[in-house]
Amino acid sequence: MTGDELDRAAKSELKTLPKDLATDVARHLVMAGRLIDDDAELAYQHTLAARRRAARVGVVREACGLAAYHSGLWSVALSELRAARRLSGQEAYLAIMADAERGLGRPERALDLARSDEAKRLPAAEAIEMRIVESGARRDLGQQSAAVLALQVPELKDERLRPWSARLFYAYADALADADRESEAADWFARAAAADRDGETDAAERYAELEGLDIIADENDEGPEDV
Repeated sequence: MTGDELDRAAKSELKTLPKDLATDVARHLVMAGRLIDDDAELAYQHTLAARRRAARVGVVREACGLAAYHSGLWSVALSELRAARRLSGQEAYLAIMADAERGLGRPERALDLARSDEAKRLPAAEAIEMRIVESGARRDLGQQSAAVLALQVPELKDERLRPWSARLFYAYADALADADRESEAADWFARAAAADRDGETDAAERYAELEGLDIIADENDEGPEDV
């Protein structure tokens, strides 16, 4: 690993550093990216190493914030992502910041971010993530019906699957289940399972549970939509 594996935009930010230092920081960021899904704590340690060397670089603080978020370090995640936004001037990761507020037991602050002017300018994928966080915050407050309404967006009826479809369908199904609308929830868990080609959710299991079905593993199964 040389550090060249880092994406072009991130490498561009590191050009403000001396070459050898930029390479060292890049290596830590690459390792963090590789580890984040399997070992968030070790990924966080790599971002801390990068931060000690380049705390004034936005992409470094961003990586540190994301790793902290995946490690459940909500306060650290908020602090680092706020710093990254100040350094880069970009309105990124607003949904993650809102979810960190939920992690800290502050759903009202999460809703404030969801209703902010910044949230209105989010691109489609991030806007969907924000809706999912908003729905979760409503549930935190015991507002089950409002949690369902928060996810009734046009993208639910989009016949073409999008990168966010499985997560949106799953969140909507989960909100319906929490509102004791189990029949509708089962339908949406089935849709989530069909959309979840990579098996990132337990939508198939949730569907089977609601329908009283048993999932039988078969070596010829192609995915969760086989339930």
